Amino acid sequence: MELMIQNLDPGVSGLASSEKGNVVSTAKPRKKTMTSAFLKFFETAPDGKSRRCKYCGQTYSIATATGNLGRHLSSRHPGYDKSENVVTSTVPQHSAIVIKKPHPDAKVPKLDLDHLNWLLIKWLALASLPPTTLEEKWLMNSFKFLNPLIQIWSTEKLHAVLFEVFRSMQEDVRTTLDQVSSKVAIALEFWTSYEQISYMSITCQWIDDNWSFQKVLLDICHIPYPSQGPQIYQCVVKVLKMYNIDNKALACTHDNSHNAMHACHKLKEDVDAHKLGPFFYIPCAAHTLNAIIEDGLRETKSIISKVKEFVMQMNVSLEISEDFTQFTATYQEGSWKFPLDVSACWSGHYQMLDIIRKASKSMDAVARKHEEVLGSRMLLDSHEKNTINTVHGYLEPFYKTTSNICADKVPTVGLVLFFMDNISEMIAACKDSHHYAEFLRSAAEDMAKKARNYNNQICNIFIYMTAILDPRIKSELIPENLNSGNNLEEARTYFIRNYPISHFSSISSIYGTQEHGDGGSVSFAEEIARKKRRASMSCATDELSQYLTEPPAPISTDVLEWWKINSTRYPRLSLMARDFLAVQATSVAPEELFCSKGGEIYKQRFCMSAESAQPLLCVKSWIESGFRLRYGSAEIDYDRLMALAAETNNLNIDKKTK
Repeated sequence: MELMIQNLDPGVSGLASSEKGNVVSTAKPRKKTMTSAFLKFFETAPDGKSRRCKYCGQTYSIATATGNLGRHLSSRHPGYDKSENVVTSTVPQHSAIVIKKPHPDAKVPKLDLDHLNWLLIKWLALASLPPTTLEEKWLMNSFKFLNPLIQIWSTEKLHAVLFEVFRSMQEDVRTTLDQVSSKVAIALEFWTSYEQISYMSITCQWIDDNWSFQKVLLDICHIPYPSQGPQIYQCVVKVLKMYNIDNKALACTHDNSHNAMHACHKLKEDVDAHKLGPFFYIPCAAHTLNAIIEDGLRETKSIISKVKEFVMQMNVSLEISEDFTQFTATYQEGSWKFPLDVSACWSGHYQMLDIIRKASKSMDAVARKHEEVLGSRMLLDSHEKNTINTVHGYLEPFYKTTSNICADKVPTVGLVLFFMDNISEMIAACKDSHHYAEFLRSAAEDMAKKARNYNNQICNIFIYMTAILDPRIKSELIPENLNSGNNLEEARTYFIRNYPISHFSSISSIYGTQEHGDGGSVSFAEEIARKKRRASMSCATDELSQYLTEPPAPISTDVLEWWKINSTRYPRLSLMARDFLAVQATSVAPEELFCSKGGEIYKQRFCMSAESAQPLLCVKSWIESGFRLRYGSAEIDYDRLMALAAETNNLNIDKKTK
């Protein structure tokens, strides 16, 4: 049985391999005579006193007999004598990669060593590692130790293959977006690498015909100097046109930066000028909330740093962590799962507040017992503890808010505005109350400015419509500054104008079932009368009004599932909901900003080189989104590759046991 990876584009030299080239049999190598031919597999060390194996780095005295060198090669590197005949082709090949499934009667299967390179390509992408990773000497020696015949593609070839994979998968993404019938929304996120290069990720979101939320990375763009609004705008337009979705984009969620807002404003002007339909932009609620929380933590930063140092010692020391666990059980201060979160994000900061608030006695006991290791500085005084307790009590609802947003499968604009409105109320209550400490009221002033700035940016009719189409929110739970009679009338006008009854055959069919009740044909006059009745019903009892008169669904409701079930009741309004519910309140997944996961992503992006950032991050995202890794017109069947590797390994193990 053969598995074919067919039609490989020969544009990258040496990609295709025939059945004869680059194949190794793991049968026992034939014995070599003890001659100086072994010396070519060793190199003389700079000191001239020893020889080093080219495969594993093992050294021998320069006086060592060549027979010992031959025994080393036979025992440590079986098949070494064939490696000189294995050359990676540099001529474009047209044959397909063939993966041979081991025949039941075969003792040892033949394995095409190029398959390892394809596995490494996927590993590099999913791990966000540049191709230069495979230049590491010890990694190469490890491969050679396992099999001296292994030939890893050169860095240049890996780059070429990776870019071809990127281009091939990009075509699949474009094809997918061509089939989207609804409006789409985009989100922009920015970062700077260690090379001081500015990048922007552009993500596209939509809701498919089955009411499933879809999200795909469109591109990773290098923002040219000076990396400001005009350059961001040009990159966004280029990507939208490349994917042919410039006339489908309904909204853009940005990261709150001035440059991003400038680019979005320019994009809206273009859309309005060409009359491509409505377009609006929305600030990222997650970035806003994170900045608000940072103000609230301001007074506790030095204390949190001290506690974090203490917790890091507990995470690495089994003895200290076990003592802490025993003390918390004795003092009834809860159970704690190690390792504790010491990340630099909000979840890590709150973990530090939490441990002081709930396990201060255990902390003190551990700090005293292990004073030689931890030092006396780990003991907090009463003022520090009081400060932490005050801040913890005030920020606890903020933590519950971020936890709820992160846990929601699709954090809609309506739900996030509901939470943000509650945050604004809590800030106002603190700012105007004398029951809070002075330092906290001062912090609340700065928090309130950020909340007001966010609230001012979300006051428009399109965000209002996006919010009320969440059946959990409707008009009852949206912020007061959005909930006006004018907005409702504008929303009704927009709905009737842009989702007319004439476009929906499902509604026409309701009347069609009554057409021939008397068994005869319908008169011309009756057709006119029924058309008038349909128009009258559309204006008097439109679906939007009916939808809003019903009570909101419970907060725990799955929004998309609700619309999937109720789309037959609201055939027109459900299409409007599909368009607007694709718009997200955050430009980045909330857990990437509030949880430790975000720190790992930041480190990967920061360390990415300019030549690898776009293909690696895009290919990784596309694989995780369910796209198959492709090279040209060929689909690389990694499931079969892994199965073949496992079968080969099992056969080799069975042979050794016999």
